[in-house]
Amino acid sequence: MPTQIAVITGAGAGIGRAAARALGRAGFDIALLGRNEDRLKDAAEELAAHSIRTLVIPVDVADADAVEQAAVQIEAELGPITVWANCAGATVVGQVAVLSAKDIQRATEVTYLGSVNGTLAALKHMRRRGHGAIINLDLAPSLRGLPLQAAENGARSALRGFCESLRPELLHDADRIRVVMVDLPAINTPRYGWTRNLTGKRLKPVGAVYEPEVAAEAICRAAFTTSRSISIGPSTTLASIWRILGPGCREARMAEHGYKAQLEKTGADSTAADDLFKSAPGAFAAHGAFDEKARRVDSPLSFFVTSSVRAGLFGAALAAGLTGLITHIRNGRR
Repeated sequence: MPTQIAVITGAGAGIGRAAARALGRAGFDIALLGRNEDRLKDAAEELAAHSIRTLVIPVDVADADAVEQAAVQIEAELGPITVWANCAGATVVGQVAVLSAKDIQRATEVTYLGSVNGTLAALKHMRRRGHGAIINLDLAPSLRGLPLQAAENGARSALRGFCESLRPELLHDADRIRVVMVDLPAINTPRYGWTRNLTGKRLKPVGAVYEPEVAAEAICRAAFTTSRSISIGPSTTLASIWRILGPGCREARMAEHGYKAQLEKTGADSTAADDLFKSAPGAFAAHGAFDEKARRVDSPLSFFVTSSVRAGLFGAALAAGLTGLITHIRNGRR
């Protein structure tokens, strides 16, 4: 059986780096795409130690032509692309009133259009064979709508809508290409130190924090699932219910607590480099600075919920509610 090929963007650090290891353990050879060639080479050396074939391609995912050329090179040098995981992203954090149009545009180009470019490149090659999996990252419902995060929320919302339109098109054309969204909670990656930060305070993760290996496991499962999405932990399902039943209350709580939930008391280093327009220097790997509070893969709360299971849970809850209502009405008539 020929080796399966996985392409990972943003593979030099953070979630992408952890995903490369996870998919490598699952039997894939890995194409590593990203802006920082040194970090990509470090990741490739890790994989090569486990006899995993790799291909390092420095590329800015916002450049559609460069991403397509990378896909052509991967097919020629590694083999047919089976899985494409879009893990690259960049953003700017701050109130909308102080954001510049240039920064928002760049964040959108990397996070949204970068994932779209990867999806288009993957589709062009996968459709020749009629099968494959494309994995895109989304925010967990508990992180959607946070203040100070308009740039990333806008990009992820656009990507979500893009994928929702793409799926029925693939069904219409009878392609067995799966498009899976991985809904991520806060992940302990280096991004909190290199994100463009206009708040004046150091950034910290919101809510439950998970190690990047947990996100990588979700991405690995997405490569094989038939579900539309995979989420992590209990907060995703609970937040989904809250967003539906009490949007006004949620917004009021976000306004009151959303700022301090994201900001440390200490001031940010105003001279620190960020990764919005070019890769931040440094020998970063998968983990960030929050190892002490992050949940590991073996944590009881590091479980994975597919969209199919979540739909079943909602259906069971609705059925139980209707049954209780009917029983109450019948008892009231006696």
